[in-house]
Amino acid sequence: MPITPRLTCICIKWGTLYPTEHVNRLFRAVLRKTDRDVDFYCMTEMAEGLDNRIRVIPLEEQPYEARMRATQKTVKKQGALRKIAMFNPAIFEDDVGPVLALDLDILITGDLDEMADFAPGHVTMRGPFAPDAEPRTFGEGSIIKFEPKHHGFLYSTMAENPEEAVVMCKGSEQTYTSTLAHENGVFTAYPSEWIVSFKYHCRPKRPLNLFVPPKLPSDARIVCFHGRPNVDEALNGYKSDPFHSTRPAQWIADNWT
Repeated sequence: MPITPRLTCICIKWGTLYPTEHVNRLFRAVLRKTDRDVDFYCMTEMAEGLDNRIRVIPLEEQPYEARMRATQKTVKKQGALRKIAMFNPAIFEDDVGPVLALDLDILITGDLDEMADFAPGHVTMRGPFAPDAEPRTFGEGSIIKFEPKHHGFLYSTMAENPEEAVVMCKGSEQTYTSTLAHENGVFTAYPSEWIVSFKYHCRPKRPLNLFVPPKLPSDARIVCFHGRPNVDEALNGYKSDPFHSTRPAQWIADNWT
């Protein structure tokens, strides 16, 4: 009888933008949305309060990081390039399979197992929500499936020449990741209906957003909360200007526990 593979996930948390409880909620959501045993890693310098089942990886200064930051000041995008530390193959066990790298500003609403199994051997991301935005990208970085034993170039390219890497991606982590995967012939986009944007695909258009609750698309497995509101802000309804206000939605509460 074949052995059921484990589900491996990783996130990174630095600073205080997101509280520790965001990591714990993300971990609990992963447990709810898989039938597999889970290895969940968190890279952070602030592990206090994390669920004791989460594998903590100390977030340390990478050898290339000072040069990366210096070059990033000269380019257009001040993206989250620290996330590249998650691609270091040395973090994981030698026999690890696909890894799902998860941002903290997402809501998991559907099955993760098929996402881990999708396009074996390839780096997998959703296509960009705004294809014409700058810098251009092949993929949106809220969830990235990669395989450490095959995709070590995602780490080594930055480690070996951070100046060239940062200029190539114009300071955007998702441009860096998807472009390198594409250039190496191992990029595949997830089905767009699996990963949706709260602001583009869930929130009703103005002025209906003031009266009609946000809707969860039927095939959505990941909802991305880029910009405002954040997940916790949208939970009980978000009151801002007419462009951003939303009504409460029970499906957010059901998946954010």
